[in-house]
Amino acid sequence: MTRIAALLLLGLAAFAEAPLPDAAQEAEAQDLMRELRCLVCQGQSIAESNAEMAVDMRALVRERIAEGQEPQEIRNYLIRRYGDWVTFSPPARGTHLILWAAPLVFLLVGGALTYRLFRKRRV
Repeated sequence: MTRIAALLLLGLAAFAEAPLPDAAQEAEAQDLMRELRCLVCQGQSIAESNAEMAVDMRALVRERIAEGQEPQEIRNYLIRRYGDWVTFSPPARGTHLILWAAPLVFLLVGGALTYRLFRKRRV
């Protein structure tokens, strides 16, 4: 009985991974899947990952593409659901600028402090 259940689950998993019948839609889905990060693996896209979460996300992407949604709509939905981390190229926001500017600010402050320290020693 356990073998039958395992085979049934394996068959369902294979059905969930079936490509879309329309080649153009499948290509859109594949492009989007390569842009989305696996939340379990973190370093892989959902197209590459074998994690259960990635399998579910691939099925969701294919389902929504088949319904006629645009890839940007699906990406926005996943960002709202999982946060900016779900995409390899997160949208630019003001809070991100702080993260990019902080190293430069620290470098400038450190340089200014070092300059003052060495200037005092020379006099």
